[in-house]
Amino acid sequence: VHLVESGGGSAQAGGSLRVSCAAPGFTYTKFCMGWFRQAPGEEREEVAGIDTDGKTKYADSVKGRFTISKGSAENTVHLQMNSLKPEDTAMYYCAADRVCLIADGRIHPNLLDWNYRGQGTQVTVSS
Repeated sequence: VHLVESGGGSAQAGGSLRVSCAAPGFTYTKFCMGWFRQAPGEEREEVAGIDTDGKTKYADSVKGRFTISKGSAENTVHLQMNSLKPEDTAMYYCAADRVCLIADGRIHPNLLDWNYRGQGTQVTVSS
């Protein structure tokens, strides 16, 4: 599964950016989709996920500021990032898998272990 990411870029603190991801060519297969990020020298961090029913889960660090949503085309997802902070600076990676469950405040399996991921798109927030 090839994931195509777009968006990202640079913003001032307090600003907004949007990143999008698509899995073209899989019209009849629904995927769970989400985002994780990794800053230089840091561990990967789950950001947000959405299951095939539209249930969502956010990392505490982005809750209330980021919104994940499905796009109008099958297997597309957007991550709207508002009130950006310098600590949001990272490479953002799209992830997908055929099966997941969002329950008990967690994503099962862990989004970081999902089978498919994109090449990443850089988000830089300056103070």
